Amino acid sequence: MTTPDLVPLLAGTQRSLEQIGEPLSATTFVVVDLETTGGSPQSSAITEIGAVKTCGGEVLGEFQTLVDPGMPIPPMIVALTGITDMMVTAAPRIEQVLPAFLEFLGDAVLVAHNARFDVGFLKAACREHGYPWPRVEVVDTVTLARRSTTKEEAPNKKLATLARVFGTQVTPNHRALEDARATSEVLHGMLERLARFGITHREDLDALRNPMPEAIRRKAPMAETVPAKPGVYIFRGPRGERLYVGTSKNLRARVKSYFTRGEQRRGVRDMLALATSVDTHVCATEVEANVVEVRLIAEHRPRYNRRSARPERTPWVKLTAEPYPRLAVGRALQGDEAALGPMRSASDARRAVEAMQHALGLRTCTTRLPITPRSDARACLLKDIGACSAPCVRGASAEYAPTVEAARAAMALDPSPVVDALATQIAEHAERLDYERAAELRDGISSLVEGGMRAQRLAALRRVSIVAARAEAGAWDLVSVSGGLLAGSARITAGVWEAADRLRDAWSSLDVAVPLIEEQEMLARWLERPGTRLLHIEGDWALPLMGAGRHAAWVDARRDDRARLSDSRGGRGH
Repeated sequence: MTTPDLVPLLAGTQRSLEQIGEPLSATTFVVVDLETTGGSPQSSAITEIGAVKTCGGEVLGEFQTLVDPGMPIPPMIVALTGITDMMVTAAPRIEQVLPAFLEFLGDAVLVAHNARFDVGFLKAACREHGYPWPRVEVVDTVTLARRSTTKEEAPNKKLATLARVFGTQVTPNHRALEDARATSEVLHGMLERLARFGITHREDLDALRNPMPEAIRRKAPMAETVPAKPGVYIFRGPRGERLYVGTSKNLRARVKSYFTRGEQRRGVRDMLALATSVDTHVCATEVEANVVEVRLIAEHRPRYNRRSARPERTPWVKLTAEPYPRLAVGRALQGDEAALGPMRSASDARRAVEAMQHALGLRTCTTRLPITPRSDARACLLKDIGACSAPCVRGASAEYAPTVEAARAAMALDPSPVVDALATQIAEHAERLDYERAAELRDGISSLVEGGMRAQRLAALRRVSIVAARAEAGAWDLVSVSGGLLAGSARITAGVWEAADRLRDAWSSLDVAVPLIEEQEMLARWLERPGTRLLHIEGDWALPLMGAGRHAAWVDARRDDRARLSDSRGGRGH
């Protein structure tokens, strides 16, 4: 198939999107530190909470309170923190403190030094007193320190050591607020260092828990020039070969994630080790990006793509081109020939073949039969048991044509006669307690019906040309389909009908090509989604499939849609 790298786009109709992902400079952090009576939330309690809220390096607020632990504070803890029983006697209990702290936290990123300790105590307190723990992202500065400092400068990752390395203005002293302030300064110092490894957005923080190898992280600058728009990305190797093709609603964020999110799939890591550059194709709509992706994969067969890499292996059930046809599982569809499929698997295809053979008496032998059977030809046992129409013998050959036509009609139009015949046989097998054979026939019916539905659905799509629209996130997505191919798409906020007319005009310039099955199914799913409105449609399918009455009703509904589209934007084209 001759496939262009890009589907035609409408100039001036691309709407830029906000970048998916929040820059760390705009991320709100709440750095928390606790003092407790011991090391386990099961046997100990909180004595002090301190927290600092920052955004862009600026302090937005602070939270500090002593907490009555409801138990004596051990002398060792008093010596370490300086917090005594007398100091917490008049302090509120933790159940009184939690609502205010959770409100202070909000949806910010929660940061702590050795976060497992602090978060463990907070979660235990919420559980005990019936407060739901918020689903906030948690960052441990110990983990960040392992990624941003060397053993020489920070032989241990204690807060006091890191405060010295980063020269904080506040010195940690085992009091909650002071330690939280010091931790906040350390956090921002480490984030400055990590920025050169591509850790610049909130979603990149996840990579620190499962880091990429250094050799791959160094390739992160590849993503810097990638636009933050929907489309297709292509990783290329040292010889310019296509290694991998993918799609995303935000190309920059997706490409960047390969270098910062700790990718665990071995194949993807091997691909990234080879990659030297990345190309991107900006697309107007998500469906266009998906179609361009499968076209590129089918045409170039990238080494590391598994999905869509072998479209010619899609199984179909069709009649052979012989004087006395039989059913066979094929791997390609020629034009609009009668066929079932695309089938989900070869086993589904075989079950459908067996079901039709069993119901109609189609021949099963693979021998090529002469047009005129020999006078001494003998039929096999299948004729005697009524399982084959036996075109191999004189007398029976003339009766085989209606059998073939029945099979063709079942595949292209209506499988009901085959289903009814098999249903009767299933009931007979069930009465004889032959449940295994009944189940085989039941599965054959399922494969037959599903294959027929998919074939007719795609055949109808190939016989029409359509421009359709659907409202998406404050804009209109327009998609043009002709002969099962995507002819173009656009995302616009005004000028719906003008854009639809331009897309319709592109039908005549579309290159003749055989559409990929996966492309057809993507387009069919998009058109079938609720809220899709047909703006232009041409083809000979409407009257035959709908009938005159239903076609007239459809025309009226389309006229109403046209009026609503115009009214919704303040007149035609808006």
